[in-house]
Amino acid sequence: MTFSSFIPPQRTLMGPGPSDIAPQVLAALSRPTVGHLDPTFGGMMEQLKQLLQFAFQTRNECTIAISAPGSAGMEACFVNLLQPGDSVVVCINGVFGQRMRENITRCGAKAVVVEDEWGRAVTPQKLEDALKQHPEAKFVAFVHAETSTGALSDAKTLCSIAKQYNCLTIVDTVTSLGGVEVNVDGWGIDAVYSGSQKCLSCVPGLSPVSFSPAAVDVIKNRKVPVQSWFLDQSLVMTYWSGKGKRSYHHTAPVNSLYALHEALLMLYKEGLQQSWQRHLTQHQKLVAGLDELGIDFVVPESERIPQLNAVNIPQGLDDASVRRSLLDEFNLEIGAGLGPFAGKTWRIGLMGYAARNENIALCLAALKQVLSN
Repeated sequence: MTFSSFIPPQRTLMGPGPSDIAPQVLAALSRPTVGHLDPTFGGMMEQLKQLLQFAFQTRNECTIAISAPGSAGMEACFVNLLQPGDSVVVCINGVFGQRMRENITRCGAKAVVVEDEWGRAVTPQKLEDALKQHPEAKFVAFVHAETSTGALSDAKTLCSIAKQYNCLTIVDTVTSLGGVEVNVDGWGIDAVYSGSQKCLSCVPGLSPVSFSPAAVDVIKNRKVPVQSWFLDQSLVMTYWSGKGKRSYHHTAPVNSLYALHEALLMLYKEGLQQSWQRHLTQHQKLVAGLDELGIDFVVPESERIPQLNAVNIPQGLDDASVRRSLLDEFNLEIGAGLGPFAGKTWRIGLMGYAARNENIALCLAALKQVLSN
């Protein structure tokens, strides 16, 4: 067998993630690698923390990037906060709410499920009813932007309800961070996680997280050790702390963190409100174009994620063959449906660097040609 260097094709990524990466971010990956305890790298980490605080809109000291993808960020929040026997109200309206429940049960905690229809936002009244029925609940967990369906829930209201019942909140912002408003301090979120590869348009493999002072107190006062050594934030915090000597925990993905720093710097320079508006504007352009093609949306307009567009596949079309044609003929990737939406929907991403006119023009022209064949 003959081996050679892998040269990937140049794709336009308009699926549920990863998204297109800006040239500046890709260039940052190629900068010289330094040691993960190098003082210059430590200085970059401090800036990275501040940029993450900006993106999350928080002053939480414990705001870092976990050296693993968003699923690890999810697990980090649950394994650090939950202890066996704890009761957690978890809102499920798609795949990633289901994954939250799986994390809860694996921690030995009790999951109280609030269920909503796939393709719809979480119903605040259902959450309040569950909390009234379960006064023993310590936590509320929900997905802000459900990647599997394109539904956006009212995080501010859900967090407010949780606080009324003295519950800490655990919120998935993997697809929302950078694309729509996420206000950790303003909404009272206690534990939040995201992913580098969605609206931040960075390489996959990093998970921004932030823990409120109340959440940090829970972590520091656990009765049993965190079940994951690698994700134990009581150990990781000292590596990310800029106060005094950094303690060695693991070898950080140095170059990937360069890329995340660059991606967050781009977000900072653009401005949060400007980024949110850009995603909404591009979403509206896509909606208009898809309407001309006779393609409609799964989620009601008032509950949609602008950056993740779940659409119904027109009757008579084969899901896989259309997506394959887009990939082979146009180097364009869109996503398939998950769970009960498999074979029935497509998920078209407009995340981060991908939310621009060129991508929408390509997507609409390619769909028009493939659908007419």
